[in-house]
Amino acid sequence: MNNNNTDPTPDPSPTMGGEKGRKAAALSMERLWNRNYCKVMVANFSLFFAFYVLTPLLPLYLSEHFGATKDVIGLVLSGYTVTALVMRPFSGFLVDSFPRKTVLMVSFVAFTIFFAGYLAASSLLLFTIVRTLHGGPFGALTVANSTVAIDVLPSSRRTEGIGYYGLSNNLAMAIAPTVGIFVYKYTQSFELLFWIAFFVAVVGMAVDGSLPPSPSRRGGVAAQKLRPSTISLDRFFLVRGWLLGVNMVAFGFCFGVLSNYLAIYGKEVMGITGGTGTYFMLCSVGLILSRLQGGRALRQGRVTHNAGEGMVISLVGYTLFILVPNMVGYYASALLIGLGNGHMWPAFQNMTISVAPNSQRGTANSTILVSWDVGMGLGILVGGVISELAGYSAAFWTVAAVNATGVALFFLRTRRFFLERNLNEGVR
Repeated sequence: MNNNNTDPTPDPSPTMGGEKGRKAAALSMERLWNRNYCKVMVANFSLFFAFYVLTPLLPLYLSEHFGATKDVIGLVLSGYTVTALVMRPFSGFLVDSFPRKTVLMVSFVAFTIFFAGYLAASSLLLFTIVRTLHGGPFGALTVANSTVAIDVLPSSRRTEGIGYYGLSNNLAMAIAPTVGIFVYKYTQSFELLFWIAFFVAVVGMAVDGSLPPSPSRRGGVAAQKLRPSTISLDRFFLVRGWLLGVNMVAFGFCFGVLSNYLAIYGKEVMGITGGTGTYFMLCSVGLILSRLQGGRALRQGRVTHNAGEGMVISLVGYTLFILVPNMVGYYASALLIGLGNGHMWPAFQNMTISVAPNSQRGTANSTILVSWDVGMGLGILVGGVISELAGYSAAFWTVAAVNATGVALFFLRTRRFFLERNLNEGVR
């Protein structure tokens, strides 16, 4: 794998004219949905589906099965995110330095096995240990899989392709909770949910396992020769993109609170007992609409436009959620938050990758994911504490305030920060 700054997918030469140039350009455009890219998309959907099918119900499981209090629930669930956070910077280094298929499969096998650990955990302590350790392979897997996806994309379609790739995990984040809540509603069985997560992860692992040994020519020994021999912070965290990461923390915080405490908030505060599944389904609709609305901007490389539009829409959604505590505000916020996140996430991923040299794609991916993890972890932990001390309404008012702070930061500083460091002339 060659890790220099020359992309292995050649763009049509500007000197090529007439029919030959048009055919070359058409060929480049046709290669977005190549077989390996589709496989990585399916595997990404599977791993996030396996994770999020449990997410909204774990607080209920800990409360009903182990008698855990609200603050203990927040502490237990935040362990997963903390471990993923610790692992991801090392994952970026590994996928930039060693064969990515190997890193990918080792991570996927470990990620899958831990779902069986939930079934074996007979006490709150054992569950906490399993849940915390599970974050390690999840952190490595998400970095490896997303970096492989970037590698198999043609350079002329990379910005658009990253947007579609992000849709695969966003859809899983929206659909999986709906499925989980539906299954639990009719079976009242957490054990069945753990088995569903396990088998979906097995499917994703099999799909990634069918990839060729080297879906790209990056990584491995050649890459190590091109990278500096000394260990530095920039090999684990993309220093060039630090402010993008800080901005993403705010948005991760908001979704951390929402995804983990929505079911309990709806039940205890709004009296909605069966609406959580519908809520996440509407989030999914918003995500799909974001692709239809924002696809042209991504194709044109207008990532800052997509990011700004998405975060403003999400801010309206979070504010509506807490400001209008009825069915209209509840479900309308789901559509808006899904639409906003569908614009915002791929735009931020594109911006982070665009400020990194090609030899640090893994590091760029790990940086944006670490930032999201930090936000999610803080959201779960702080949300649990605030809920215990002041109630769930106070926790969601905090979400609206944090989201507004993130929006202000982007327009006041982060957008200019990105444009000053951008290495990709195709995005702006």
